This record gives sequence, structure tokens and C-alpha cells, in this order.
Amino acid sequence: MMKTKKNKLFLVVIFVCLLILLELATVITRPGEYRVIKQFGRIVRVDTIESNPYGLGWKIPFIQSETVISNKLILSDLAASDVMTSDKKSMISDCFVLWRIEDPIKFIQKLSGSQQNAESRISSNVYNALKNVISSLTQEEVISGRDGELAKLLTEKLGTNLETYGIKVAKIETKMLDLPDENKEAVYKRMVSERGNIAASYKAKGEQEAQKIKNATDEKTTVILAQAQKTADTTIAEGEAEYMKILSNAYNDEAKADFYSFVRQLDAMKITLKNQGNTIVLDKDSPIAELFYQKN
Repeated sequence: MMKTKKNKLFLVVIFVCLLILLELATVITRPGEYRVIKQFGRIVRVDTIESNPYGLGWKIPFIQSETVISNKLILSDLAASDVMTSDKKSMISDCFVLWRIEDPIKFIQKLSGSQQNAESRISSNVYNALKNVISSLTQEEVISGRDGELAKLLTEKLGTNLETYGIKVAKIETKMLDLPDENKEAVYKRMVSERGNIAASYKAKGEQEAQKIKNATDEKTTVILAQAQKTADTTIAEGEAEYMKILSNAYNDEAKADFYSFVRQLDAMKITLKNQGNTIVLDKDSPIAELFYQKN
């Protein structure tokens, strides 16, 4: 009976030891991380979810160890620093960097696998790139480049310097790019003045263009009106000529001509007598006078 209990206890101990060994030998890799397997301090392999889709691997207990390194994007907020533009104007820059560990082996070898060491190296490299870029630009160019051009120049300047440490920079952005407090007011006044001059220049050019358009329009209008008047005069002249031709044909004999002349005289007399007080003196032998002397 005693021997049976000892056997059972021994089996339990063996089973627990096997479970412990199994746990020590198991390597579980999750998304967003590297599992670096070391043997006596030397890296023997790196497990990722891409290289091992099931996420399950093995290591030799007590001989091999594992280190977990993140491969997610990391946001590092860099300290604000003073930089100088090409026109010798001081500015304060405050940046942040998005980066990730792309090569965990280099990261461990060069930076001891420390995120703090990595951020220190990133800060130094970004500051040097920022200083070099801004020192090649005027203050106005720096201010106008905050819509993305400055970040592009910084990324190009940084290049692949950090890849030596197994680091890949995804994005550099400036949270703040401002003037020292003592320079702000003077610079703002100068900028307002410059913008006012530019606005006045645009306004003058606009007025000049407007005057050109107005002059061209007036010239075209004058030509059109002259042509219209010429056409109207020609039409009136042609109409009067046609009118005279019709009259001439209508009174082409002596009797009709005398009647027409008589009607014209009456029209002239009518026009003369429109104003009160006018007097017409007629010869007694005129056809109109004969109307008044005609006997019934």
C-alpha cells in the first residue's frame, strides 16, 4: 500500500516536471511582436507571426531564452529645440516621430534592445536633420512649408541613417514651429506689411486688367454702334429713294403732278398755322386763294 502511494507521488512529480519543461520549451508568438531566441546570449533565430502563422515554436529549456520586441508603430515625442534659419532667425521646433523596429537583430546588437536607447538615437538624428534643413531655408520658407513640405524635406534628409540600428521611420511631423516670444510681434507686423503690399499689388494688377477689358469693350461697342448707324442711314436713304420713286411713278402725268404740288402747299400751310397769331399772305391768283374766292 505504501509502495503504491510512493509510485503515484513519483508519477505526479514526473508529470508536473514535464509540464514545466513543456512550458519552458514553448514559444508563443503573437501579432505585433518579435520573439528573439538566444542561446548563451547569441541570437539563433527570430520568430514572427509571418514566419510562423500558428504562432507556436520551441526552444531548448535552460539553454535557450527568448526576448519579446514590439514591431508596432511607436510614437516618440521629441524635446523642443532651437534652430536657426538661413536668414539668421531663431525658431523653436517641437517634433514627433512615428517609427518601428524593422530588424530586431540589429536593434538588439546596436541598441541593446532598449526603446530608451532607440529614442535617444532617433532624437539626435532627427535634430541634426531638422537643423540642416531649416538652416537652408529662410524664415518665411519655413513658415510656409508647415503644410507638409517641411516634413517631406526632413524625411529625405534623415534618409536611411537609422536603418543601421534596425529602425524604420514612418513619419516625422512638427507639432509646433514657432518664433521666440521676443521676436513674434516684430515678425508678425512685418508679415502683415508684406501681405498688405502683395494684396495692393494684386489689386493694382486687377484694376489694370479690368481697365484693359473695359477699353476693349468700349472700342468694340463704338464699332458696333457705328456699323449699326451706317446700316440704319443706308436703309433710311434707300427707303426715301424708294418712296420718291413710288411718288414719281404715281404722279407721272401733269394733272397728278399739279394735284401733288397743291397737296404739298396745303401741308406747308398747315404747318405754318400751327402756332397761333401766324398770318399767311396769298396771291389772289394762287390755287389756294382761289379756294377761298370760289363761288357757289
